[in-house]
Order: sequence, then C-alpha cells, then structure tokens
Amino acid sequence: MSEQTYNWSRKSLDELVEFYEREIATERQREGHDPNEIPTYQWLVDHGYSGLQYAVREHHDMTLSEFFEQAVGLGDDVSPETPTWPIDNEQMIEYLEQYFRSQRRGSAAETTLQSKRSRLGQFLRHYEDLHGTSAIVSRITDVADQPEEIQRVTSVFDVLDDDLESNDSKRRYRSDIDDLYSWLVDRGYGAFNPVRYDHEWDVAKRDNPALTPEQVGDLAAATENIEERLIVLGLCAWGLRRNELANLHVENVELQTESPYLSFDTRKNGPGTVALIYGQDILEDRITHLSDRENWNGFLFPSPDARRDHVTGETLNRRFKSIAARADVRVRGELPTSKMGRRFWYSAYADAVETVIERLQSVAHEQGSSDPMVVFRNYLSEEKRREYLRDAMYDRLAEAFEGSTE
Repeated sequence: MSEQTYNWSRKSLDELVEFYEREIATERQREGHDPNEIPTYQWLVDHGYSGLQYAVREHHDMTLSEFFEQAVGLGDDVSPETPTWPIDNEQMIEYLEQYFRSQRRGSAAETTLQSKRSRLGQFLRHYEDLHGTSAIVSRITDVADQPEEIQRVTSVFDVLDDDLESNDSKRRYRSDIDDLYSWLVDRGYGAFNPVRYDHEWDVAKRDNPALTPEQVGDLAAATENIEERLIVLGLCAWGLRRNELANLHVENVELQTESPYLSFDTRKNGPGTVALIYGQDILEDRITHLSDRENWNGFLFPSPDARRDHVTGETLNRRFKSIAARADVRVRGELPTSKMGRRFWYSAYADAVETVIERLQSVAHEQGSSDPMVVFRNYLSEEKRREYLRDAMYDRLAEAFEGSTE
C-alpha cells in the first residue's frame, strides 16, 4: 500500500495510535517481532509506513521514539507490571491494577492494554481536575448518588469530546471507561455504572463537521472587541483546544522571533509548540492592553471571578457560540462549537500540505520520481519544508479571514 493511501496528514494522534495497533503491530506480530519492541525507521520504510515519521513530527511535535514510547507505550522502560498513572490516589491505583490483572488474563494484546491505560488515565486526570478527586469508586457505592455522579461523568465526557478529533477515538474512550465501571460493579465495588446513561459515543455518527473558510471569515467579521477576535483566532487560526486557549499565559507567547510561536510545557500529547502564522498583531495588542491593568496575572483571558485565575474552556465555548449567533453561522442547522474551529485548522493545514506537494510535482518528475513526497522528505531541508508549509498555511488563513479587520 502506498504512503499516500494512508493519508497521514489527516490523522489525529489517537488515530495514529489506533492505526499502529490495527495495522503495524499486527504485521510485526506476524513476522515474529517482540510486541514491546520499537520498530526501526528502516523497518517502517521497508513496509510502506515511512510517512508516520513526518506525521508525528509535523502535526504532533514528537519524534518517532517519543511517539512509540509515550503515545503507544513501547520500549524497554515500559513494564506492564508497573504502569504509571496521572493521579495520586493509592486506593484507586490498586483498583486499576486489579482491573488490568483481570484484563491480562484475557486475550488482549499488550499494546492494546497500554493504550487502554492511557485512555483511562486521561479520563481520571480530567475527573480529578473537574471534581477534586480521582476516587471514583466512592462515588458509585450508593445509588442515591447516581444522578449527581452521572452529571459528573458527563462533564468529563464533555472535556474529552473537545479534546478528541474522531468518533472512532471517542467510541474507544467510551468503551474503555464503560468497561472499567462495569468491572467495578461486577466485583461488588460499586452499585451502578454512570456511563450507561446519557452518552451516545457508541452510536455511529456522520463525520465531524468543520467550519468552512467563509464561515470563519463571517465569525471574524462579527467580533466586537479584541478579546472576541482572539477567541476566533485562537481556535481557527492557531488550532488550539478551548481549554488551551482559556489557559493561555503571556509566558506561553514568543513574538520576538522571525517565526513567532506559542510554547506549552504540557499539552494533551506532551510539551509542544504552535506556530503563530497569522494574527500575531492581535495577540500583541491583547498583551499590551492587559499589561496596563493593575495586578494583571499574565493570563490572556483573566477571570472576573476572584476565585479563578482565568476563564474556563466552557466559558470560551459559550462566547464562541455567541459570536456565531451574531454572525448567523450555522453548521447542520446548529451553532458551531469551539472544536469546529479547531477542525477548520486541521483541514486548512492538510490543504496546505497538499498544496506544497502539488507544487513539488514538477521537481519530482525532474528527479525521475512519480512521488513528490520523496522530494519533500529527502531533498528539502527541514527549514525549507517549514517555510513552504507556513507560506501555504498563511494563504489559507488569510483567505478565510479576508472579510475581517486583519
């Protein structure tokens, strides 16, 4: 199968992990490789998977080793007997250890279990962030607590719904979380499973819709102040998740460089940077405006509530919908959510990649190759590749925001 058939540039990190488990790990198992061994780059090339390296580097700010170790969970340092969890609750960790010991007695592959650990760890981390504890078992022991716990779990699903890019990923999360709760109930640790109510991720849906360039322009034109302008830019031009945008701090911003960027110590997929290809002047104006405030705490969206340093992602989502209502922008008859802005960014970036590849077609022919990706990967420096992609992406964003005051 050719590299282009896999369409690497359109896959989210979760989808790349799923692809590894479904395709690459299966092929390596047939060849007799250790399931915990990290594939070499040459093996990936020989088997038609070399595009994976470009995808994780350019779209997810990871090296191949980081992808295999952190996202997939491979490598000698990863032991299925001693998993790490992003929570600090010994009793809950013991329940999880019991659960995975029972899972290991089944027929699940170790790579599948490692991915399940990652998904459950994300769920528990978000649960703890929202509700102040990861001790979910104590919340399901009394059926009288069922209505409140269903709402608490639903709020975590709302956060995951914003983070995850595909319905397949959502269904995997839903299935794993449901299975953990079911196991807790079956073992007598809990009285009810809150995931069985009010969640529809296991139902097949149409592809997740994204905003069109014209709709993004309408949103930008409908903004009434610099704060609203920054919301549209952050979601649509920079591709931030709404929680990342709500948490944005001046220390994340680097404007005094030839290629401005945002730098994050912790993102969903670990540390990373986001290129500020478009809209830097609005960001600079926002920082200048806030700097004049007395006792400004450095957050780009400070909260009017003294108990909070900054607004929540849910607040930005409501403001985004308010802008959309003012602009009369609808997606399938409903007001768009913040994640539709992020999907626009993904779509625009994928188009930019395709534009660059198309431009290299003639060069590929001159080199005697029918695949312009060969030229892109092997004959262009990393600096030149980034330059071409930035230029193409700028054109896409400028076209979308043409009707605004940029």
